Amino acid sequence: MNIIVVKNEAAVIERLKKEIEDRAEEAVKTRGVFRVGLSGGSLVNYLSTAIQSMKVDLSKWQLFFCDERFVAENDNDSTYGVYKSTLIPKTSLKEEQFIWINLNGTVEECAQDYEKKILQEFDMEASVVPRFDLLLLGMGPDGHTCSLFPGHKLLEENHKLIAAIEDSPKPPPKRVTMTLPLINNASCCLFAMCGEGKAEMVKRVFVDKEPLPAGLVQPTNGDLICILDEAAGKYVK
Repeated sequence: MNIIVVKNEAAVIERLKKEIEDRAEEAVKTRGVFRVGLSGGSLVNYLSTAIQSMKVDLSKWQLFFCDERFVAENDNDSTYGVYKSTLIPKTSLKEEQFIWINLNGTVEECAQDYEKKILQEFDMEASVVPRFDLLLLGMGPDGHTCSLFPGHKLLEENHKLIAAIEDSPKPPPKRVTMTLPLINNASCCLFAMCGEGKAEMVKRVFVDKEPLPAGLVQPTNGDLICILDEAAGKYVK
């Protein structure tokens, strides 16, 4: 694991920009497409700021979602909704480049449909786990990441790549999320966090190695990067 501590939020965004640029360039050169998984929260602002000055071919990007809340697109809790309204007006990204989660049907049906969508985009059989170029991940105050929460049975899911959750301890209760087998097959999993409010959980997960969901992000054949400002990284030696 590579923990990088920089001065402030602006420096976090700059370092995030460089990591994304490098990985996007390599993916496009190798396979002609850059596949990235998005998370909500502060990452929306970090990415929307960083992407505007990136020297990359955005037309080669495919944007997926690490998790999504089971709410309408125009709801403030919709991850797709907030990225759509934030990124598309500011960049050359097109709506069709976002591989979004169709929320018609039950939350379980939505999860099954999104897993099929991902396999189709990667042109893979159901028995093969796709490999994302980059997953941009956040971490909550309880150590959750995506919609994988401490002590929840989904942490033990070994077969589904995308799963439904109907009892999220954080509202809204119904969500769709990537599971650990898919997350940990990524080429790179990257956390970007700022602020003293993150410092204690950063210590617990990444220094003390408590087995909280964010600490279970351990790519089996990829990179794990954590970019922190000085406040979030104050307990990192």
